[in-house]
Amino acid sequence: MQALTDWPLADRVQITGVFTDIDDTLTTEGAITPDALAALDVLKAAGIHVIAITGRPVGWSMPFAQSWPLKAIVAENGAVLLHSSHQTSTETMHLWPVTLSKSYLLDAPARRANLARLQHAAARVLREVPGTTLARDSPGRETDIAIDHSEFAQLSPVQIDAVLRLLHGEGLHATVSSIHINAWVGEHHKLTGAHWAVKALLGRDLAQEMDQWVFVGDSTNDQLMFEAFEHSVGVANVRRFEAQLSGLKRLPRYITEGERGAGFAEVAKALLSARIASE
Repeated sequence: MQALTDWPLADRVQITGVFTDIDDTLTTEGAITPDALAALDVLKAAGIHVIAITGRPVGWSMPFAQSWPLKAIVAENGAVLLHSSHQTSTETMHLWPVTLSKSYLLDAPARRANLARLQHAAARVLREVPGTTLARDSPGRETDIAIDHSEFAQLSPVQIDAVLRLLHGEGLHATVSSIHINAWVGEHHKLTGAHWAVKALLGRDLAQEMDQWVFVGDSTNDQLMFEAFEHSVGVANVRRFEAQLSGLKRLPRYITEGERGAGFAEVAKALLSARIASE
């Protein structure tokens, strides 16, 4: 991983969009920091689309999809797409959100069938792996389950491995984020969610413009995104997972000096400075 300052101007100037993780990438200790929020504003003003892609549930994500200056949030690891349009009041010239749009990758019958499998697997984890608890955001989940390992509970590496073995044994996809172990039914993931969002919202084929996007993340459940994007950045706390990521075909190409939201703000600054230098 190279220092973010090594990112060539010629590469930065062609970036038109940012995909970003949320937990421990945009947020710090569970909340978005002023510098990260300001970075989102700066990117939006510069015409750079920002799409957040997270393992967090749709219920948890909805308020942020409405209030943060994002193009959209893809929640539950590629299963749900949230975006809000805005209209301007002619009297006050104030932008205010209209009804939030929510789209699902799978239809309702498929989601109901998957939910039964997920609930069965979750019950097994809680019963068979001592010390495990569901993530506190579980009531907002519609298409996956999450086991807390570092947000409000602490699991050891041995416990995390035991949970993963059980979930994989149930035929589920499972990944480890900086705070949760997420599991779901289906072949979707953060990368397929990115392609879906660009097609649905912009009417474009992401495969044809991969060099115009950068991904920013922090943990092992971002590995597909790190590998897929030529322009990828790990915020400094990604080093926590460096050993687990070492087997990837491509590590994050660049790494920030700051951790979490401060690191994301560095990325925004690098993109904005490239726009200014090219004018």
